[in-house]
Amino acid sequence: MPTMRAALLDRYGPPEVLYEGRVPVPVPAPGEVLVKVHATSVNGGELAGRAGRVRLVTGGRFPQRTGIDFTGEVAEVTPGVRGPAVGDRVWGVLGRTLGSAAEYLAVRPGRIARAPRTVSLTEAASLPAGGVGSVAVQLGKALGARVTALAGPGRLDFVRELGADEAYSYTECGPADLGPFDVIMDTAGTEHRAWRRRLAPRGRMVAISFDLDRKAASLGHLLASTVHGRARVRFFSGDPRHCLLTELAGLVDGGALRPVVDSVRPLAEIAAAHRALEAGGVRGKHVIRVTADETA
Repeated sequence: MPTMRAALLDRYGPPEVLYEGRVPVPVPAPGEVLVKVHATSVNGGELAGRAGRVRLVTGGRFPQRTGIDFTGEVAEVTPGVRGPAVGDRVWGVLGRTLGSAAEYLAVRPGRIARAPRTVSLTEAASLPAGGVGSVAVQLGKALGARVTALAGPGRLDFVRELGADEAYSYTECGPADLGPFDVIMDTAGTEHRAWRRRLAPRGRMVAISFDLDRKAASLGHLLASTVHGRARVRFFSGDPRHCLLTELAGLVDGGALRPVVDSVRPLAEIAAAHRALEAGGVRGKHVIRVTADETA
């Protein structure tokens, strides 16, 4: 049986538990396509999974895989598949499973769409999942909003370059110092209640994350907020399908959205990418280039 390179972990722990190993090349089932992966990126949820902070979801069987999003090229199409063709440049998100940090993936056509034409597959890998803050700033400006951003003290110029009208350090400014806002996107998850109070009448808050160290309190507040009051909170799920991926590609090709890449590393250095994301202070996504082809 042919094998391929993939990022694996044999136990939960620090970034060093990740390594490049070999697993069987997936055989696409009827109705699936085989994608040769060019690149993936590292997302916050993968850090929690690798560390064992969500083991009720990830379980205790090893080795485990990592990687949520991907860009690549269609390598095989099974009978019954309509749309994708061999050679198409595509991108996608696996959804509830992990494993895109590998040379090949077998996926349903609804999980992929044509990748943007105006950027490389390496750059495009920074966009399908994660990196919500930098994307939200750009989309807010594209939609005509006045954007206020909170960031680390060393990243204020960075978010202004992305289009933020105002940028404040979260070490010096909190919910009580700002607002009200029509829309709030909470990417940290540690002050849900305080930020909800900063919503304008009929405002909406999108919760990207919740505090893993206080799961019950954070989750309880979010659930209550979706039911009571006009200033409602909604969960955000980073699980785009074909239509949203196609729309996202159009925004990139139309110039409304640009990839923001902090670093590009080979698959063998995925532990270093996890370590860099955990260290904080990132300016964009940490991308893992799986193939050696620099032209894509």
